[in-house]
Amino acid sequence: MSDIVKKQSVKTLLDSPQVQERLKEILGKNAATFATSVVQITQSNTMLANAEPNSIVGAAMTAATLNLPLNNSLGFAYIVPFKQKQPDGSKKTMAQFMIGAKGYRQLAMRSGQFVRLNETDVKEGEIKKFDRLSGDIDFEFEQDDKKRASLRTVGYVSFFRLKNGFEATYYMTSEELNAHAKKYSQTFKAGFGQWKDDFDSMARKTVLKLLLSKSAPLSIEMERAITTDQAIINDEKTEDITYVDNEETEIDHEAERVRVLIEESVTQEDLDFAKGHAGEEFLPLIKSKQKELNELNKK
Repeated sequence: MSDIVKKQSVKTLLDSPQVQERLKEILGKNAATFATSVVQITQSNTMLANAEPNSIVGAAMTAATLNLPLNNSLGFAYIVPFKQKQPDGSKKTMAQFMIGAKGYRQLAMRSGQFVRLNETDVKEGEIKKFDRLSGDIDFEFEQDDKKRASLRTVGYVSFFRLKNGFEATYYMTSEELNAHAKKYSQTFKAGFGQWKDDFDSMARKTVLKLLLSKSAPLSIEMERAITTDQAIINDEKTEDITYVDNEETEIDHEAERVRVLIEESVTQEDLDFAKGHAGEEFLPLIKSKQKELNELNKK
């Protein structure tokens, strides 16, 4: 997009004839509601509100194309703000499109070919046998959750079963995942970013994403998801994208940490602790989590 377009607000950009036409093409009568939700998401996060509007709209349009809701509490897809270093040394706030593990599972199940799709951590002692020739690994998972939580995590594994009976797994040790992050993420090497802040989530997503890309029959949606994940979407329609994880970036660590604290709250004490660190932009997420906890307590 031109420099003039980049200087427009997110709302102005969404209201432009070009974007409106594309939204109606993708979403039909839901285009207006979606545009309003994108503006609300942008305004709910100070750093995101200061990001380049075209990168926000590009990420939002990609989510719309994949029919994945942009709701942090659901965990399917996100618009993530970060600071991108410019050639002159200055930093510009941009937004990248990011898919969660739940988003990949949703797209896979939507294809109609999968019966099961999951990922999990693997604790010390849970690998019982490895056949080097076939690549098969026998796992025996500890069933006592309390005991399992005390064991060291040695890796992560993903699994799927298709309707035709075909099954596949993809296992990576923690060391291999660290090497993967070091190779593909400059932010990891610099000592910050999501690999550093939330290794578990990134590891789970990575083994799931790699399993699908290497072994699964990919629908057009899944191919697009793998291509656009963690990228700046310059133009959603032409698939003009920039991969930002190989550049110097500065992710809003505190906001991401607070979001994770809220989403992973399992008791009222957990949520109260998260509230003490959350700003006003997290009120909708807190309200949603509070409702979820209240319903659980009634059971």
